Amino acid sequence: MGRAAGGALIGALLMGVLGDGRAQTQPPNIYSCTDGQGRPRTSDRPIAECADREQRLLNPSGTVRATVGPTLSVQERAALEQRRRQEVEVQARQAEEKQRERALLLRYPNQAAHDKERAEALAQIALVRQAADNRMAELVRQREALQAELEFYQKNPAKAPLALRRQADENTRNQAAQKRFMAEQDAERGRVNARFDAEQARLRPLWGQPSSVEMPATGQAR
Repeated sequence: MGRAAGGALIGALLMGVLGDGRAQTQPPNIYSCTDGQGRPRTSDRPIAECADREQRLLNPSGTVRATVGPTLSVQERAALEQRRRQEVEVQARQAEEKQRERALLLRYPNQAAHDKERAEALAQIALVRQAADNRMAELVRQREALQAELEFYQKNPAKAPLALRRQADENTRNQAAQKRFMAEQDAERGRVNARFDAEQARLRPLWGQPSSVEMPATGQAR
């Protein structure tokens, strides 16, 4: 073997050794991302939970060596985005429900406070209903008086004075209107009771929990 050939062989062997050394020192793959739930994730291979988003390929020192884009198809990304929107809507509704519960608990810190406001609301309706009953009784008395006068013209109602007939017609309309008003008050009483029943069903579990709502000093029991 000539000197030139021997040198070439030695050079090739050195290159192979150096190449093996470089392969052995090749840094491991470190993939990093934050998934859809906001959790950081790290793996030595592409992270399935982050397939819809960009992932970072890190050096052992933590510096970014490269970035890997999403691997989902257009349809898959659209479906995933729809699921995300639905999750956001659910979370928003849950947060809103928690806020309503907090406001309700602030307003009614215990059963007694809730019962007191129910009683006050029903008492207001009862006052209006009583006034309506009194008005209806008055209209009935007026009708009886008018009817007594109309009896003189029972055989020939057309001869009854126009003013008397108008009073009778007006009394009939007033009684009908008063009955509708009384029915509305009865319905309102039902709505108020239904509202307080629904609130009570929501509040009972909250009343049984340790209170996380700070009540003002004036609201403390004496």
